[in-house]
Amino acid sequence: MRTISARFRAALYRENMEEVPAMLITITHPDLAAPLHFSSDPTERISTEPLLYGTVSRGTQYNFVPIQVTLPADQDDAPPTIDITLSVVGREAVPLLRSAIEPPSVTLEIVLAQYPDDIEAVFPDFDLVSASYGGDSATISLAIDSMASEPFPAGSFTPSYFPGMF
Repeated sequence: MRTISARFRAALYRENMEEVPAMLITITHPDLAAPLHFSSDPTERISTEPLLYGTVSRGTQYNFVPIQVTLPADQDDAPPTIDITLSVVGREAVPLLRSAIEPPSVTLEIVLAQYPDDIEAVFPDFDLVSASYGGDSATISLAIDSMASEPFPAGSFTPSYFPGMF
């Protein structure tokens, strides 16, 4: 169970939201000169030429792109997965999706746009497991390389694996 602040909980339950939740996405990879940062909310104007909106959280600029996120379900029998659709993907992201041998690492954070430095929920260290792109959008699926999905015990003493014992 996740613990969120009373302010965030009140904003979610309010009929007319005055405070807007924002998703902050960070994509890191050894082939990138710097991590890619995306925000689901145009919190403030970052620049006028070119016109750019985004969210500044803890000193890091997250550029606004329309984002649709399906958060992981809290299930004990399945590893958590996240599906993210990014509209208006920049030129730097498509080559990474096409040619990366090692999967990029993705962190998803949820904040209130009015309080971007207060992280309400964080989903760290997800690996990009699949990506599809077309036009100006990309859909990525993320999963955690979880030891929980590995069988235990790793091997079984069966006649097929250890014929000398039987």
